[in-house]
Amino acid sequence: MTSLDKPTEDAQQDSRAVTEAALFEAFGGLRGMIETVLPGLLFVTIYTINKDLHSSAIAALGVSVLLVVVRLVKKDTVKHAFSGVFGVAFGVVFAMMTGNAKDFYLPGMLYTLGLALAYIISTLAGFPLLGVILGPVFKENLSWRTRNPGRKKAYAKASWAWGLILLAKCAILFPLYWWADTASLGWVLVALKIPPFLLAVWLTWVFLAKAPAPIDVFAEMEAEERAEEARKAAASSSE
Repeated sequence: MTSLDKPTEDAQQDSRAVTEAALFEAFGGLRGMIETVLPGLLFVTIYTINKDLHSSAIAALGVSVLLVVVRLVKKDTVKHAFSGVFGVAFGVVFAMMTGNAKDFYLPGMLYTLGLALAYIISTLAGFPLLGVILGPVFKENLSWRTRNPGRKKAYAKASWAWGLILLAKCAILFPLYWWADTASLGWVLVALKIPPFLLAVWLTWVFLAKAPAPIDVFAEMEAEERAEEARKAAASSSE
């Protein structure tokens, strides 16, 4: 590791604050959690009351679209709200096609299972998915893979945590999909939206806060560009 690769002591001291801010940005914070929970909560509430698939699905999709519109009007980041719309839309289409209200939840459950496997398989392959997701947020891109082994180890631990937590969630939900009624499955799914997520985010913060500070590759590139411009200016003045 070269001197450029070694995080400074000041950067290490700021690591916890930077990590907290980056995680808040990457995972959407409180508002993102509300946008994740609200459509499913509305669906299961209405379905519990009237047992009508169509009105429950339309309400869930409507509130998802409304959340996107609110963000657009306020010119906020829409990626979390948009992902919610697509997730709800897939659930609505699937449930309408099969006529089974429980199938509203199936696409999201399959996505959760796929994401859990992606975290685990990518970590086993030496390319932990969480590093790919958070690298640009920390302005380090993929430098952690070859230049910052301490962060690669932290990303691996955090990816294992996400993968195992999501697998545990699937181990609860999939049996309920087969054995429980729609309302019971829906309420359990709503209850499991936030706690596992918060646990995974907290463990990610613990692992990354103890890791070496990220290498700001953008700052390095800017410094190299300035140095190159200075060399060109010096060469021009000497001619």
